[in-house]
Amino acid sequence: MPKHLLRPQGDFPRAGLIRRFAAMFYDVLLCIALMIVMTFIYKLVLMSFYGEALLKQMSDAGALDGDPLLSTLLLLSLFGFFAKFWTHNGQTLGMQVWGLRIQNSDGTAISLWQALLRFVVAIGSWLPLGMGFFWVLWDKEKRSWHDMYSESQVIQLPKNIHKK
Repeated sequence: MPKHLLRPQGDFPRAGLIRRFAAMFYDVLLCIALMIVMTFIYKLVLMSFYGEALLKQMSDAGALDGDPLLSTLLLLSLFGFFAKFWTHNGQTLGMQVWGLRIQNSDGTAISLWQALLRFVVAIGSWLPLGMGFFWVLWDKEKRSWHDMYSESQVIQLPKNIHKK
């Protein structure tokens, strides 16, 4: 599948840590909403199988705590959220607000494989007290661990981009 060029094209500066965290805050709010909706749908499906009374008993007994199927569905839905935005136009909704974009060095959108690598390594970047994100402060090219591993970059678009 050929890569598509993202618009606008240009030599844009790499995004700094503060803007990245601001965009992440917006996206976290959207992800929480997505997980609430997915959990609600999952519980409705369970209720159709077990019935309301049995599902309530199971819930009260703690049988639904740590449900691996629900956890898997939530993880897959989160990946789907990020993969769709990253591979389509390089921007999640939070990134659009803060003028950031993920792209390859040639200005093309990242592939689904790169999105998967980026997603998995970004989760791992939080484990050592967020060191994978704070790496931006030390890297000369302002890359996080997941930028480096997925061979992608986060750039800052100019503010007047939508005025054309």
